[in-house]
Amino acid sequence: MTGRMGVTRPNPLQWIAYAFGARLPETLNDWVLNDITGDHYLVRHLIRAQVPFIPLYVAFLFFPGPLWLRASMVLLGLSLAVFYSVVYIHQNRARRLQKNGLPMDLDNDRRRAAREAEINRYDRAWR
Repeated sequence: MTGRMGVTRPNPLQWIAYAFGARLPETLNDWVLNDITGDHYLVRHLIRAQVPFIPLYVAFLFFPGPLWLRASMVLLGLSLAVFYSVVYIHQNRARRLQKNGLPMDLDNDRRRAAREAEINRYDRAWR
């Protein structure tokens, strides 16, 4: 399947395996690079980080007890999973790049250019 800009996307089974930490084929390296370093990496990371926990959330719903208690278990699990996925986002992204044989540079070209422009503005103003 081809996404925007002609980048080949993984099929649903490949994406689920990728969400669980599997390496994708080299033909999908451009997609992986965009997924990890693209402009909306945070949203994609938060969604991808929840996939391995879905079976646990479903299991919590089958525990005995009132629905509000089971929903609270899911909410607690969700909040902890989101917290830890945000806290370790940079390490997880770098490791995913490394696992797919890509350089562990977390910046894309647009962010890199913006940072260099900011450094140049600072140098002109203060040096």
